[in-house]
Amino acid sequence: MSVSTSTSESPVEFDPFSHVYFDDPYEMYRRLRDEAPVYHNEKYGFWALSRYDDVVRAHKDWETFSSSHGVDLNTLSTDPEIINQFKSIIMMDPPAHDRLRALVSRVFTPRAVQALEPIVRDVISSFLEPIAERDSFDAVAEFSAPFPVEIISRILGVPEADRQQIRHWLDATLHREPGDMAPTQEGMDAMLASGVYYYALVQEKRRNPGDDMISRLTQVEVDRGDGQTTKLEDDEIAGFVGLLGGAGAETVTKLVGNAFVLFARYPEQYRKLIDDPAKTGPAVEEILRMWPPSQYQGRFSVRDSDFDGVTLPAGYPVLLITGSATRDERFFDAPDTFEIDRPPSHALGFGLGIHSCLGAALARMESRIAIEEMVRRWPRYEIDEAGLRRVHMSNVAGFSNVPVHIVR
Repeated sequence: MSVSTSTSESPVEFDPFSHVYFDDPYEMYRRLRDEAPVYHNEKYGFWALSRYDDVVRAHKDWETFSSSHGVDLNTLSTDPEIINQFKSIIMMDPPAHDRLRALVSRVFTPRAVQALEPIVRDVISSFLEPIAERDSFDAVAEFSAPFPVEIISRILGVPEADRQQIRHWLDATLHREPGDMAPTQEGMDAMLASGVYYYALVQEKRRNPGDDMISRLTQVEVDRGDGQTTKLEDDEIAGFVGLLGGAGAETVTKLVGNAFVLFARYPEQYRKLIDDPAKTGPAVEEILRMWPPSQYQGRFSVRDSDFDGVTLPAGYPVLLITGSATRDERFFDAPDTFEIDRPPSHALGFGLGIHSCLGAALARMESRIAIEEMVRRWPRYEIDEAGLRRVHMSNVAGFSNVPVHIVR
């Protein structure tokens, strides 16, 4: 069912666990914006907003659209008492959210991130060297998938031998079978394994602290809002670190993989980067707009609100569809065209409002450096379109495989 502003012989359907969503949702998004900008899905029991202005407004209104019930449909449909046990900052509203965010925000300030650039370049180069002289490689499996988790794990303090395992756990946790909002059994096992791992690692860092984020989090104290100041508990740190590790790995992996595909399909835009490397920063923003790795953010409606003449009722999960908002022709000129010289706008690719991505500056830097190295090493390349494989994940979109052939 949908609440529609126009009639259609075949009402638009938004199923975030369908092949249409996994493979190419953008025509469906256009119909959502035109026909059902305030959409209700009875099968899964959620509402969704798809127009740019509506998504931006909802992101900024945390008092109406709460994060305390979770952020994807599976958690949003789970008993809140169970969700509260996770103690994850992404599942909190102010003031608890603000207190925890303040503890780590200084690690991701522009100045702090800039100081990490030598490390980022070193890690990216270490993954590029083995494939640099080959005529073909997989841009995701051999490059954009392994390097981001290496960087964020090094910052967190994860031992080198365990870093790639974190990525495999995360991929399994996020994977969804068509028509099923819950993780697979493998995904649930991976979720449990990663939680146990992080909890044990936090305990080890508390006993033997080092020069890393987890160690520092075991030492800090937080104002609980009741006049009491205490250290963070081990499970609080484990939940927070798991979130940072996951977000720090997935977004850049998908963004850089998307870059290889988009620039192969739009060679004139790639030529602009070759001629002027200073355009790499704006190119990252345009990739985020064109194909945002995070396709939607989940919230829970705690009070009635009105959008486009429709009442969005309290008591339901609400999906804020970034992938649609960044293609809204009501806000962007020629939104389906990939144009790296596009004027800057509100960047929704890393969220907006109180839950905007803590590591956005780091993710942007990693992506920029990866694309700079890509342009410098491979001025001409082609992709094997038939070999492209997309992930099937809850709210993350992108490629698992991007076969690349270098043109010498």
